[in-house]
Amino acid sequence: MAIRLGARPARGVHRRRSHPMADINVTPMVDVMLVLLIIFMITAPLLTVGVPVDLPKTKAEAMQDPDEPMVVSVTKDGKVFLQETELALDQLGPRVAAISNNNPEVKIFIRGDQAANYGIVAQVLGQLVASGFRHLALISESPGGGEIGTPPEGVAPAEGAPAAAEQPAQ
Repeated sequence: MAIRLGARPARGVHRRRSHPMADINVTPMVDVMLVLLIIFMITAPLLTVGVPVDLPKTKAEAMQDPDEPMVVSVTKDGKVFLQETELALDQLGPRVAAISNNNPEVKIFIRGDQAANYGIVAQVLGQLVASGFRHLALISESPGGGEIGTPPEGVAPAEGAPAAAEQPAQ
């Protein structure tokens, strides 16, 4: 709401002149921008990996790692994806090497659908190890529904023992 401040008319003189208001009310625009900001902040983390994979459930603890790893996904029909790009199995090692600038310390997460053939997941692990990558982790789903990293062997730790989130491949 805006009011006009100015000189008061003399006593007895009642002039009514209405002047157009030249101020812009930006409050509705700011409200809309804040709502959009909140929507994007909530949805952005959900858009990280776009290949739908039904992950197996384990009781291992979630990994705490600030670096963004590469993600290799294996679908239930045996297709292999690097991030969201489908690749042939023999192209996987050279493509990861090219993207990582031949850095063997890069972390690679492998997401295998629980209905996928175990042999294909093992071949993916073999291709990556043969290409010199040693920091590999299998991704599984916790019983609560969140993705967690498990050791490459896929064995959950004994009751009461801390879960190893990442182990170098042998």
